[in-house]
Amino acid sequence: MRVIPLMTAAVVTAGLYYAVIERDALLAFARGEQVSDETASSDVSEPTDASATTAAAAETVAPQAADADKADNSGVRVVALRSTARGIDSAVVLRGQTQAIRQVEVRSETTSTVLSEPLRKGAQVKAGDLLCKLDPGTRPSTLLEAKARLSEAKIRVPEARARLDESRARLKEAQINLTAAAKLSEGGFASETRLASSQAAERSAVAGVATAETGLETTSAGIEAASAQVAAAEKELARLDILAPFDGLLESDTAELGSLMQPGSLCATVIQLETIKLVGYVPETEVNRVTIGAGARAELANGRNVEGKVTFISRSADPTTRTFEVEITVPNPDLAIRDGQTADIVISAEGSKAHYLPQSALTLNNDGQLGVRVVEDDMTVGFYPIQLLRDEASGVWLGGLPEQADVIVVGQDFVVAGVSVAPTYKEVSQ
Repeated sequence: MRVIPLMTAAVVTAGLYYAVIERDALLAFARGEQVSDETASSDVSEPTDASATTAAAAETVAPQAADADKADNSGVRVVALRSTARGIDSAVVLRGQTQAIRQVEVRSETTSTVLSEPLRKGAQVKAGDLLCKLDPGTRPSTLLEAKARLSEAKIRVPEARARLDESRARLKEAQINLTAAAKLSEGGFASETRLASSQAAERSAVAGVATAETGLETTSAGIEAASAQVAAAEKELARLDILAPFDGLLESDTAELGSLMQPGSLCATVIQLETIKLVGYVPETEVNRVTIGAGARAELANGRNVEGKVTFISRSADPTTRTFEVEITVPNPDLAIRDGQTADIVISAEGSKAHYLPQSALTLNNDGQLGVRVVEDDMTVGFYPIQLLRDEASGVWLGGLPEQADVIVVGQDFVVAGVSVAPTYKEVSQ
């Protein structure tokens, strides 16, 4: 048998004896009081009475300790945050970039060489200003030839109409002769040969009318063809002057003097910046919160703040990112905002009330639903599903809670709905 366990048992027994049987003496010794010989002898000679006294004291202390222990263990200790809902602007935040309200590459529509001196990029132009002047070549002669054909076609019109009138008169004469020959033939005063000749003449006159009408239509068609040639020649001449389509700035030099221009060759790039667009992409979960005409503000990469209104929301999502394009129009009279600048955009949306809580307060219930646990009025735990409205570095804005809520921020993962708790409260500022 080992000695150490026996010694340990003896020490424990002695400690229990002095803690229970000799409790008064032990307390007196701890307070520094002396125990009288009488008391000691009394304790030694009458152990039964001392034991009874000690037992009575123990019975008195035991209920008090049980009550205190019951009070301490009446609920799970947690730390709760007294939170009050506050109004927030539920803005939609996104990143985007600036774009010119208009930008066009002005290109040549014909083939020729440039005759005009080039304009340098950055120059301001007005709508209708000449950007590139091209060599006309033989185009003026082509126009004159087309106009001559048009005049010739118009001259033939009276002749064709006269032939038509002549053919109609001969048809009328042939019809009269045919009627007379038919009546004479019926009375026996004209031969059948004469009647046949009158019929042939009438049919020839009908053919002559048809031919004259065709000739008039051909002449009219010739006029239209000549007019089309004139219009094409005039359009070709107009293409020699490449003009600015609107007021703006030259983003590139115009074509150099003597360079050969072909259909599609670039003459210049014109950009308009008096009004600028902010273009961003909204996720599909928030696109319904953005409306046409909503106010918006943005901070550019250079620190400048601008304001505008939403003028366009795409109805079709980007197939890759599943986001919707949003355009915001911003005035830019001083042309300080450039095309292609990065911008942090905030679009105003309908405001709401929310609680600002630390992210650590979020938890899951048994169904895997995200929410927070709160202390109810009867000191039991309640669970509320939440709506995550905004995420910030120091906390989150949550919706779906009552106006006043005691949110458990320490110990929420160790309790469930309906469990009694003993909360310790702290304010939001703590």
